[in-house]
Amino acid sequence: MILPPRYPVLFNPKARSQRGRRALEFLMDNAAGLALYATRSAAEAQALAERFAEQGEPLVIAAGGDGTLNAVVQGLAGTRTALGVLPTGTMNVFARELGIPYDNLDRAFEVILEGNVREVDLFEANGTPFVQMAGVGFDAAVIEETTWETKKVLGPLAYLMSAVKVLGEDPPMMRVRTGDGRTAEGIAVLAGNGSLYGGQFRIFHRADNQDNKLDVLVFKEAGYRLVLDSLRGIASRGVAFDESTVVYLQTESLVVESEREVPLEVDGELIGRTKRVVFGDDQPERLRVLAPKRPIGTRWEEAMKTFIGSLRKTVGVPEP
Repeated sequence: MILPPRYPVLFNPKARSQRGRRALEFLMDNAAGLALYATRSAAEAQALAERFAEQGEPLVIAAGGDGTLNAVVQGLAGTRTALGVLPTGTMNVFARELGIPYDNLDRAFEVILEGNVREVDLFEANGTPFVQMAGVGFDAAVIEETTWETKKVLGPLAYLMSAVKVLGEDPPMMRVRTGDGRTAEGIAVLAGNGSLYGGQFRIFHRADNQDNKLDVLVFKEAGYRLVLDSLRGIASRGVAFDESTVVYLQTESLVVESEREVPLEVDGELIGRTKRVVFGDDQPERLRVLAPKRPIGTRWEEAMKTFIGSLRKTVGVPEP
């Protein structure tokens, strides 16, 4: 008797949120067709994913938020093993980018069962792979400032509180140099492989995660101006950034150098502090991901459209 395959699922058994509990219930309900691996850390999730890829597993499923996903991506980087995504986190940015249902695990699991493979770019920041975006300076400082305890109590509002605190600091100037010689200076840098930032906000409006390029935003001014520029970019889906204070670049590689150490994050996970960040010296690798042929709508889309419309009016951005 030939048994059907049981694909490995890596998940965090310590998830204490309501979404985390629902995810555990879902995994238990579908355990007959899965091989469940409860990971104790991101490092263990990465090591397990790497081991499965070396053993020739065709698919590894990441059940968790962006942190679990990034750990599994690092383990699968450079292999032919496909990634399946069961989004159970707060933001689930990569799942949203690919049109994977992030508020319905049954439908997300159906995407995996359909077996449609999409190959996306996989860049590196100082040797750490990332699939969605990376940040140097301000947004990484917000992540650095936000504790697990405040996230547990306040959810996404915890990041807002940290942002208010970080805005009061005096950031160092950073110099950006692309692989083809273009330069820019600013106090914060965002590098997007996809178009989304922080959930549904499409601030990298020309991004395509299959074009071998990063879309880069360099913010020139700190304080309220950085917030205003960000809000205008969100409201206009990236097309109304003030070119006098924000530089938008597309490039295959770049180097960011700072006057003093600044924090670096990839896919929402803090990597550490550094004075120099190198993004991809060569062509990016490709990551095989199970994704729908067409994005699957969710119940949050209309709410986000309403929010974006209101934001346009608030910051003075006309309808497209």
